[in-house]
Amino acid sequence: MQRTEPGDETHAQQAREAVESALRGLFLKGLRGDEAAYKAFLQQLSRHLRSFLARRLFGWPDDVEDLVQECLLAMHNQRHTYDSDQPLTAWVHAIARYKMIDLLRAKSGREALQVPLDDAQDLFADDSAQAGDAQRDLQVLLSSLPDRQRLPIVHTKLEGLSVAETAQRMGMSESAVKVNVHRGLKALAARLKGSLPS
Repeated sequence: MQRTEPGDETHAQQAREAVESALRGLFLKGLRGDEAAYKAFLQQLSRHLRSFLARRLFGWPDDVEDLVQECLLAMHNQRHTYDSDQPLTAWVHAIARYKMIDLLRAKSGREALQVPLDDAQDLFADDSAQAGDAQRDLQVLLSSLPDRQRLPIVHTKLEGLSVAETAQRMGMSESAVKVNVHRGLKALAARLKGSLPS
């Protein structure tokens, strides 16, 4: 096990504080209508998220890129939930963790076990206020879907049931479950995309 020198930890803490300060400053300016600051925020946040996710999902570069885009979309859509008294990076990381957990649920078998054990505590760290905000936003978004799309998404993506279990529970064929999940996610993505600035 590699020893961490006290100076290394101080340097790492200073680096984290610099990232927090830069991102938070740009984000708050963007919320006040500064389009250039918001664009710079999204660019810097993309780099930060790519690094954050790549350390936790090594060996899955395509998934990392997909998750970066999903996180940016979610953060834009949920920007009104950010509490300016809290660190921005904590809010960002909470959303990224939810996206990672969703990905891990979708992965099957041993492939999902490739997440480094050292990162497990960080991956599943809880922030109840942020979790509550994200849960409320998710419920509002899901409530816009018809039951035939909403319930398969809830069962397979949130509750972790298999397609077969969901089909049995809902009295549908497995192919109908897959189609409705696909259509529901596509509808949600279209709504989120429509809320992004051009």
